[in-house]
Amino acid sequence: QVQLLESGGGLVQAGGSLRLSCAASGSILSINTMAWYRQAPGNQRELVVTITNLGTTNYADAVKGRFIISRDNAKNTVYLQMNSLKPEDTAVYYCAALQVRTSIMVPRRDYWGQGTQVTVSS
Repeated sequence: QVQLLESGGGLVQAGGSLRLSCAASGSILSINTMAWYRQAPGNQRELVVTITNLGTTNYADAVKGRFIISRDNAKNTVYLQMNSLKPEDTAVYYCAALQVRTSIMVPRRDYWGQGTQVTVSS
């Protein structure tokens, strides 16, 4: 089984920064893409950013130029540096490991973390 453990959330003032981390553990052979999603109260979960195992990134327009994703493939860990935070960034942030291979006999599947709260005060 694969588990994702997120850390780094918290309360910050507008204009401040936070760094989220997400470590995947378990019997992992490979992870194609890692991603961060977020869900604000009353809203649907939305994509924030993805990063492939080759380092290709895809950012949501709302966070371009402010957030930076990075990945350590050897540690199966992904990071999200969030700068110039705005109150509208307030949400629960979820880490996702997409197309994870745990065995050549088992189809790839996606895994999700439990989420970490990010609150940005004005």
